[in-house]
Parts: sequence; C-alpha cells; structure tokens
Amino acid sequence: MKNILLSAVGCVLSLSAFAQANPQATAVLVPAGQVSTYRVIVTSRSVQAVNYQHRSGATDVDFAGTALLPSANGKAKVRSKRGTMEVEAEFGKLQSPTTFGGEYLTYVLWAISPEGRAVNLGEVLVGGNDRSKLTATTDLQAFALIVTAEPYYAVRQPSNVVVLENVVRTDTKGTTEAVNAKYELMERGGYIPTGYKFDPVVLSASLPLEFYEARNALRIAQSEGAEQYAGASYQHAVQLMNTADADATVNHIDRKPLIAVAREAVQTAEDARQIAVKKIDEERRANDLQASSDAQARSQAQAADATRLKEQAQSDAAKSQADAAKAQADMVNNQTASAAAISAAQADAEQARLAAQTAQQGEHQANSDKAAMRAQLSIQLNTILETRDSARGLIVSMSDVLFDTGQYTLKPGAREKLAKVAGILLAYPGLNIEVDGYTDNVGGDAMNQTLSENRAGAVLKYLVEEGVTSNSVSAKGYGNSLPVATNDNAAGRQENRRVELVVSGEAIGSPANATTGSLN
Repeated sequence: MKNILLSAVGCVLSLSAFAQANPQATAVLVPAGQVSTYRVIVTSRSVQAVNYQHRSGATDVDFAGTALLPSANGKAKVRSKRGTMEVEAEFGKLQSPTTFGGEYLTYVLWAISPEGRAVNLGEVLVGGNDRSKLTATTDLQAFALIVTAEPYYAVRQPSNVVVLENVVRTDTKGTTEAVNAKYELMERGGYIPTGYKFDPVVLSASLPLEFYEARNALRIAQSEGAEQYAGASYQHAVQLMNTADADATVNHIDRKPLIAVAREAVQTAEDARQIAVKKIDEERRANDLQASSDAQARSQAQAADATRLKEQAQSDAAKSQADAAKAQADMVNNQTASAAAISAAQADAEQARLAAQTAQQGEHQANSDKAAMRAQLSIQLNTILETRDSARGLIVSMSDVLFDTGQYTLKPGAREKLAKVAGILLAYPGLNIEVDGYTDNVGGDAMNQTLSENRAGAVLKYLVEEGVTSNSVSAKGYGNSLPVATNDNAAGRQENRRVELVVSGEAIGSPANATTGSLN
C-alpha cells in the first residue's frame, strides 16, 4: 500500500463549496508572511435535535451528508437506558478525512444539546468499503447528532468540517416538534496558527492511526504555546510520544501497547493545549487590565495637576489685582514709584493669566484622555455585542436569544459573550454598570415586569461571578413599559425583548454631545 503524503497547508476545498456547506461562513483574506491564504470563519451552525422520551424503547434516525461530503450517509438507533442514552451508529461512503486538510486524520461523532453544548461521543474510524460503526452513550436526553473531521479523537470542540448531520425520520420516536440546536465550531485552520510550520505527515499502513493522531495532538499543543504555558503536562505528553516512537521502531505483532500509549499521549497533549489556551487568555486580560489602569492613573494625575495649577493661577491673579490696587493708591504720593509698581503688577497679572491658560489646557487634555478611553471601550465592546453611545453612558444591547422563551437562565452562548464583556470591563476600574431588562407586551404587565427583573438579575449575577465588583453593578426591570419598536409584529416584539448594559463612570467621562439622560 502506497504511503499518503499529507501537506499541512494543502488539501483545501474551494471557497464556493465550503460557503455552500456553511451559509453563515465569511471568507477573510489573511496575510501569512509572503503568502496570502484564505481562512473561513464559521460562528455557528444549526441542526435538528430530538427530545427522546425516557424509557420509550429504541428509535431510528438517519444521517445525510453535507455539501462537503454529499455522498456520505448513515443511520443510528437510539435506545433509552437507565440514566443514559445509547447510540448505535453506522456510516457509509466516508472518504479519508485527509481530503479536508493535512491536520485532519479522523472523524468524531458529536451529540449537540439544544443549548449548543457539544459532547464528544467517540472516534469514527473509516473501515472496509468506507463503512464505519460506533456505539456510544450520553447523559443528554435531547440532542442532535453530527460527524466532523478532526486532527485527533480527543478534541473538545467540533471543527467546522461537518460531513454528516442527523435527519429526523417520520417514525422517529420523541417529541413531535424538533428544535434547532445552534452550536459553535472550531474554524478551519484554527488548529494551526498562521505562520506556524507544520511538517508534512506520512501515513504508513504498518503503524496504527492512533500513532499519527498523537503526533498531531502534540504538534498542535506546541503551536498553541503548551510548551511555555503548560510545561509539566506538555513534557508528560512528549515522554509518552517518545515511548510511542520507540515502540513504533519495533515490529510488534501485538500493536495494543503502542495504541494505548499513543491514545494517552493524545489526551495529555489536548489537556496541555487547553491549559495553555486558558493561561494565555488570562495573561492577555491581565495585561489589558494593567495597561488600562496605567492609562487611568495618568489621566487622573493630569486632571489633579490641572486643578492645582488652576487654583494657583486664581490665587496669583487675586494677589496681583490687590497689588495693582495698592500701587494705584501709592501713585498719589509718588508718581514715578507708582508707575513702576503698576508695571510690575501688570506683569504678575499676565503671568497669572498664562498660568490659568496652562491649567485650562491641562484640564482639556484630561477630558480628551477620557474621551479616548470611552471610544476605545466602545470599540472593544462592539466586537462582542452591539454598543452605542448615549448621555447615560455606553449602552451594550443583548437580544432575547440569550434566554429560552419565558425563561431567565442564560444560554451557553450568552454566558461566553458576557464572560468576554466582563473581561473587557475589568480592564477599566471605576466603571458603573446598570443592567436593564425589557420585554414585549405579550402576557400580563406583572408577569413581564417580573421576567424583566429576573433576566436583568441573571446577567448581573453572572457578571459578578466573572469578577466584576458587586458594588459597581446594579439591575433594574422595566417590563413592557419602554418599547423601542412596535409590538404589532414579531420583528418589533423581538427588538423589545432585550437586556441592556449601561456602562458609565468618571473614568470614561461623557460624550461631547451629552444633554439630558434618557432610558433608551
């Protein structure tokens, strides 16, 4: 059997085919040294999920190939067990995962909850006649099933190379109405940072796939900074890989020990990668916080200096005026001496005027620094959620998709966005955050008032859990009393169902055109 040479930057699908498979994808041209490469970023994808009834026996669902692999197919039998769900799946016409890029060596079956939580159910190995089987269990009761191409079996987030999705059949047992599960995906090329040298991999039939997955996992962990930020775990993974390399050089009839140590190396490398990613993010947030604190300290010092100079200038001006008056009185007795005294007093008055002007310029600079900090904060928040400026402060808008209908428990996607917002706010000490909840007019006024208060309170609680000082954040519910759109149609009602963060404080000043406050 011929060896297959995999290039780490080759085997890229055409953009048109990928965009067809990912309707929410955006093509971005990214410079990489002297070469420009396309990276396709997918934020989310939807697939039908089924709420399988507890103890309802076995039921069947089908799988259909996506535009990335339209010929692929499959089916699964889902059985309700005591405390778990068993999934027995079979797939056909799966091509080699290396078709989608050098870093992809295997397939993984995922269960996706309606809230977007992805659970790795296990590795799908391509068998004879391109057919594969897998039996797994999950503690989820309501879920969708997908298959993705991955660099190794132990990944914790699906890649956006989705090749199969479940299809609800007419005879599938479960709730009659399937729901759309939205889940986030690892972007294509996300396992290999731009500019990172990823040596080609040569697959050999004499060695198990797990051996190459371990190499992939270790290289990807190194590219994510695990060697520096998760040294102990990374070195453990290196030792395991060295053991696997040594075993691979011996022609063993029994390959089980090699497979076992290779799989342990994959798991250890993935743990090291996760630790490194978390520590790098923590370091970035700490650096942002320190830079913001330094900028705020400089701004406060400049404001204090401006105030001191202004007060000193006012005192000097008053003294100069008194001296000028005294000199005017002395002029009656001694015209020559009076003239000299008046001239000196006028010179002092001019110096006082110049000092006052300098103080005013310092005050203007302090205000300019606050305006720049306000603009920077607005830009950072806008990368996460829609943000606008107002006389009340920076208003960060969140739609009702943060919650299930009529509920006030934050969805996973909402928690992730709020965690990023909290990280940004922590870099600007001295801010005040007011969380405002609003609803449409569906239902009674009392119910809507309570729902708006509970949703605002849920957001406040999560921000505090993420490190925002509790005495700097407050929550209010306005019910349906302040709509921003008509309640006569679904689109308007959706706009009215919202939660807003009003961010203000002396550190970021006020907008230049601020007038009177407004609730919207």
